[in-house]
Amino acid sequence: MTEAILLVGGKGTRLRPLTVHTPKPMVRAAGVPFLTHQLARARAAGVEHIVLATSYLAEVFEPYFGDGSALGLHLEYVTEEEPLGTGGAIRNAAAHLHSGPEEPVLVFNGDILTGLDIGALVRTHGTSGADISLHLTRVTDPRAYGLVPTDPTGRVTAFLEKPQSPEEIVTDQINAGAYVFRRSVIDTIPAGRPVSVERETFPELLAAGAHLQGLVDSTYWLDLGTPAAFVRGSADLVLGRAPSPAVPGRCGDRLVLPTATVAADAKLTGGTVVGEGAFVAEGARVFGSTILPGAVIEPGAVITDSLIGARARVGERSVLTGTVIGDGAVVGADNELREGVRVWCDARIPAGAVRFSSDE
Repeated sequence: MTEAILLVGGKGTRLRPLTVHTPKPMVRAAGVPFLTHQLARARAAGVEHIVLATSYLAEVFEPYFGDGSALGLHLEYVTEEEPLGTGGAIRNAAAHLHSGPEEPVLVFNGDILTGLDIGALVRTHGTSGADISLHLTRVTDPRAYGLVPTDPTGRVTAFLEKPQSPEEIVTDQINAGAYVFRRSVIDTIPAGRPVSVERETFPELLAAGAHLQGLVDSTYWLDLGTPAAFVRGSADLVLGRAPSPAVPGRCGDRLVLPTATVAADAKLTGGTVVGEGAFVAEGARVFGSTILPGAVIEPGAVITDSLIGARARVGERSVLTGTVIGDGAVVGADNELREGVRVWCDARIPAGAVRFSSDE
């Protein structure tokens, strides 16, 4: 297997304001656009040619990655004029593939951080003779996901919508968002209209007697669709819990990018990242958070499990926990922002304007 399609067209609405100016796969995780980690892992597995299926802010990708040669890849870009869903995007990108009808093609989503053994998925595909092989992972609570039961040989037996009652939870296996397609199967997906592989393509192929094989790999898997998950994924990459050959430095408690400035007595822990040109002042404490390029953390600020956007500023003594600050926003001194708060791009919060405790 030497070819892949990478689906990077989503709007990332659940991640706003991070995705107001930046497509989700280009938001920085562990110091580089998240997409870099996926491309590097695919290359390490032997993939040479990747077609990026783009849509939202499509113009951002090629200026950054170019032809892919810096990563040892050949990249091509396909832009959907109208969103086509997962299946439609795969079908649309397939025109740029060179594989023969029986050859395997890797397909993966641009918002999943995973330790999947890609080679094992490809080998499973080859030895089983499957039309499509799916990466499956086990989750503790599968109610938020579609379930994918398999027989003792790993062959998929059904695709079940999100269970509504305990009786409907027949497995803890879910679709983890990476597939190997037989090239000819991709050509059976209808062209020119939205298609969901999860709701339409896979169930219809299964009903028609196609062989869909599941590989359960639960080493590490995280859907980066929410700000909290994205921050955690970045920290896990820095800490070495999630594997990636693209982390720009040693794994450890912190990652400080070149041209960033961190005061000697500032404390950075928990997989914190400080991006290029950012500044963390004296007495600041930052745990498990991402500080994007050009942001400023003023003296005494305390930031936990949060993401501070590019060129944003957090004022003195402000305390942020589980929050997202958009690009260019300013949080004045002595504010307290707690879990779930999202400050939009370029917004201004005056000093002492938001608090969860008294002013004592």
